[in-house]
Amino acid sequence: MTPWKSRFPRRSPPRGAAAEPRREGSTAIGMTVNPPLCFRGKKILAPMVRVGTLPMRLLALDYGADIVYCEELIDIKMLQCKRVINEVLETVDFVAPNERVVFRTCERERQRVVFQMGSADAERALAVAKLVESDVAGIDINMGCPKEYSTKGGMGAALLSDPDKIESILTALVKGVCKPVTCKIRILPSVEDTVNLVKRIEKTGIAAIAVHGRNKEERPQHPVHCDVIKAICEAVSIPVIANGGSHDFIKEYMDIETFQKATAASSVMIARAAMWNPSIFRKEGFFPLKDVMQDYLKYAVRYDNHYTNTKYCLCQMLREQLETAQGKKLHAAQSTQEICEVFEMGDFYEETRAIFEAKKMSLETETQDEDDQVDDPDVIKMAVRFDKREYPPQITPKMYLLEWCRKEKHPQPVYETFQRPLDRLFCSVVTVAEQKYRSTLWDKSKKLAEQAAAIVCLRTLGVPEGKLCEGENHLINKRKREDQEHLNNKDRGEDLAEPSHKKANFIEETSDRNVPKMPR
Repeated sequence: MTPWKSRFPRRSPPRGAAAEPRREGSTAIGMTVNPPLCFRGKKILAPMVRVGTLPMRLLALDYGADIVYCEELIDIKMLQCKRVINEVLETVDFVAPNERVVFRTCERERQRVVFQMGSADAERALAVAKLVESDVAGIDINMGCPKEYSTKGGMGAALLSDPDKIESILTALVKGVCKPVTCKIRILPSVEDTVNLVKRIEKTGIAAIAVHGRNKEERPQHPVHCDVIKAICEAVSIPVIANGGSHDFIKEYMDIETFQKATAASSVMIARAAMWNPSIFRKEGFFPLKDVMQDYLKYAVRYDNHYTNTKYCLCQMLREQLETAQGKKLHAAQSTQEICEVFEMGDFYEETRAIFEAKKMSLETETQDEDDQVDDPDVIKMAVRFDKREYPPQITPKMYLLEWCRKEKHPQPVYETFQRPLDRLFCSVVTVAEQKYRSTLWDKSKKLAEQAAAIVCLRTLGVPEGKLCEGENHLINKRKREDQEHLNNKDRGEDLAEPSHKKANFIEETSDRNVPKMPR
């Protein structure tokens, strides 16, 4: 098996999971302070939806890009995410409630990645910026996307008609975060209006502004307005990043400088030309497309990129070759493994997956050792899981345990739930009559973990837990009686409150406290 580091030689050492990332400007003995991101004289990977994910960003850096922007991510979606250290991949993941990774980054790009968000609200924008600022080099607001999914929420190019909101968002970010703040706009119908808007934006204190030299109605086939970008550069003192030159100017590396001179911009941001072949950033010229695609695929496998995103990016690179035999196989592929086989990288995929599994097992062993060290010896344990198919609808072990506690005049059960950082699984400990109970099996949700703990308690006490196989269910019968009484009262015209099964004695009591992480 090929050694891990030899196949990914540029991967930086992982950050310790317990260590808090340092903010820019902080100091420590033996550590250098990273200067703020500079936006002058840079070649930049543009933010591109479905393209600017981690594999493409890292590949662009490999080939010579100075700064890379992630794809636009919507503020509301990001605010639902949890920041999770992925110890297997050595990444920082921002994970949605449905377990989907919305944004993934790593130490290698931390000083050169700019997080672009879509937002139309200063408060939400600041909240997202604070969520991610320790893991990125800068924060950007998208003010140029003309697509409906962005503009219908008042984001993207819709912001161009609301300068007050632009000022509010950017001012909040500049004052509220330590990292450089930028924005990306399109030009307005007149040069004068565009320059006036940019001057107002400059006053918010942002570090740079990226300008796509087309208005929101124009598309890539329309000529880029270099004269407008040049007028902006002459009107402001902050760095101006020229964007939109892929169609008219940038066919190879030397054209980047040509576009920069034509616009008088401080830096150049490249979108479509980099999407087609990210080795556009190489001073020495393009790599063969086959090598580029294999390099991309290595990062996609290494960082467990979703196969649909990997497939999309590879299709953008193949372009006119999509009708070839290889292109048709790629189009038909339905997994990362199948994509690797299209590019004769099946062995690489298998080796990398084997490394992941070995690393995961090692971390699980380490975690189990730590669990054993912190485990309370007085906790009664069983290896059980809650399967709702074994119970009547709306009847659970937690309900039975709560009912039993009330009958025996004990305090209601108290649940304490932990989440394991390695795999984000949950374990719950329930305390009943000063005795603790838990399942030794970890579950995928807090609710399932609490039900499993209740089962352990009920079985230890020899109390029915409500399973279908236990025969007549007194809670169901009680509910039916209460429902019938409620219907009879309604027939008599009495305006009564909700049936009692929707009140306290059938409510599954849960703690409102945040779920703590297991110590690492």
